[in-house]
Amino acid sequence: MYFIDVQGTLISDIDKSPIEGSVEFIAHLNKNNIPYIIVTNNTKKASYDFYEYLISIGFDISFDKYIDPLMLLETRVDKKSVAAYGTPDFLKTLESMEYSFDFVKPKTVLISIKEDFNSEEYAQIIDFLLGGAVLVGMHETSIYVKNDKHYPGVGAILKLLEFATSVSYDVVGKPSTAFYEKALKKLQEQETKAKYDSITMISDDVKGDLGGAKELGMKTIFVTSGKYKTEQEIVPFLKENLKPDLVYQNMQEIMENI
Repeated sequence: MYFIDVQGTLISDIDKSPIEGSVEFIAHLNKNNIPYIIVTNNTKKASYDFYEYLISIGFDISFDKYIDPLMLLETRVDKKSVAAYGTPDFLKTLESMEYSFDFVKPKTVLISIKEDFNSEEYAQIIDFLLGGAVLVGMHETSIYVKNDKHYPGVGAILKLLEFATSVSYDVVGKPSTAFYEKALKKLQEQETKAKYDSITMISDDVKGDLGGAKELGMKTIFVTSGKYKTEQEIVPFLKENLKPDLVYQNMQEIMENI
């Protein structure tokens, strides 16, 4: 049984095309009735729109095997008085979900991926937090890659803000326990006996995704097809208990070894 990441694992960070072996891996799971859930931290597109994109590039996935943070957001963050930071598409998605923005005295500061955070925005966020707003991240990704450049992920930004203000934060998507719990319940619709220790999590985010999965008892596979090009860039610096169980170049190499 598997939880499978998308960006950098199934699709390329460069052009969003399927990574070698990824379409075939999903087909293999389907053919052999192996339970799995696609667990993505997508926040740039509405959930069903991103799901439909995956279908359009060749993935044979049913929507009941898909989950992202936007699908949990309404149960985790009140729709009123939110100061949201992220891409224009993310902000438009929040508007379509009827979230009301407040950049004067918000109750919640909501952080998502954004490559061009600036010092004025950080200053504004810090003032909101010192004024009593709660801090929520859409996920806790360590870094993300765009145009062959590495940017601080939401997790890194949350740590910065926590250190600056001593305000703790909550996380909606991976690697929060609440997100993995929801994914587990969806997996149990396929296999009622599914438990964390029977699941293998596959991702290119060895800190943000796999660390949380490991702490819950899952087996972990780190693929170097996304955020990192070799395991030597990151694995030697991880705590022993958070190091991945297996490391492969991409989904094709996993296919060749299962």
